[in-house]
Amino acid sequence: MKKPTLTIVVPCYNEEEILPYAFKELTTFLQQLIEESCVSEESKILFVDDGSKDKTWAMIYHETLKKELIRGVKLARNVGHQNALLAGLFTAKDSSDCLVSIDADLQDDIEVIRGFIDRFNEGYDVVYGVRNKRITDTFFKRNTAQLFYRLMKKMGVDLVYNHADYRLMSKRAVEELTGFQEVNLFLRGIVPLIGFPSTSVEYERKERLAGDTKYPLKKMLSFAFDGITSFSVTPIRFVLTIGLLSFFVSMLFGSYFLFLKFYGNTELGWTSLITSIWLIGGLQLIAIGLIGEYIGKVYKETKKRPKYIIDIDSYNLPLPKHLLNKEMVEDESAKLAFGKLSETN
Repeated sequence: MKKPTLTIVVPCYNEEEILPYAFKELTTFLQQLIEESCVSEESKILFVDDGSKDKTWAMIYHETLKKELIRGVKLARNVGHQNALLAGLFTAKDSSDCLVSIDADLQDDIEVIRGFIDRFNEGYDVVYGVRNKRITDTFFKRNTAQLFYRLMKKMGVDLVYNHADYRLMSKRAVEELTGFQEVNLFLRGIVPLIGFPSTSVEYERKERLAGDTKYPLKKMLSFAFDGITSFSVTPIRFVLTIGLLSFFVSMLFGSYFLFLKFYGNTELGWTSLITSIWLIGGLQLIAIGLIGEYIGKVYKETKKRPKYIIDIDSYNLPLPKHLLNKEMVEDESAKLAFGKLSETN
């Protein structure tokens, strides 16, 4: 059986604290896979710098000069985790048989990649890494995540439960992914739409060793809302339902207030006025805001701006052998050297 060429895609944003550990662990692991003839000698690890403000790119580029297994892509600016991941997949797809996406913190167990490759060799185009438990999450994050998956299922969105972005995709699956042109990306919902044979491998997530999470509460909520509005019109239908219910409730209250006016003791006009303002006004603001969110997404889609722009690509431009051990740690010097390499190649 032909050994598949594997590329491990690692999106990075301000990860200078965890990168030394990620370099060591991933390089050692991939070398083991090559020695065991699980994957081809042409396999690589691709780190994608998503416009980091620290020394992330300088560290990545320095490693590319020392280790042939490591390659780097630097995006021109920060475009978000999903777009950075997409940039890595599309950059490496032409020279890979399969691609694995994993976060730089390596909380996802890299040993699971062996299971990914086994399933790929069995004929699966997509292999999802699925968490078997969420003991490393806080009580709030664990319960809100479960609520999100249940909510998406109720809305008819096909998501893999307890799966984030740790997955293997075949070359042909990534090729089909290029056909999805929407700007509002939610890969967890898009990948199942491809429809190729898929399966899952369970694993236990580890604690983060260094650095801070790149998904605080604000980003988590924004990510979840993007996922909901990108794949379902149920929220708008929900607002319509609430509007109809509020109409009938208002009719009942109106009848009740008329009854009080003629048979009870009430302040003339106050109750009905306050009730109508609070109820109808609040519903209108919610409805306008929700519809505005959908219109905003349509507006972004119509502009068809690129999802990302690559500033430096050391994946598709092999480094000359005599530079592999050269010391470079400053970002500007690395960019200058790469510019010279581009001119000579």
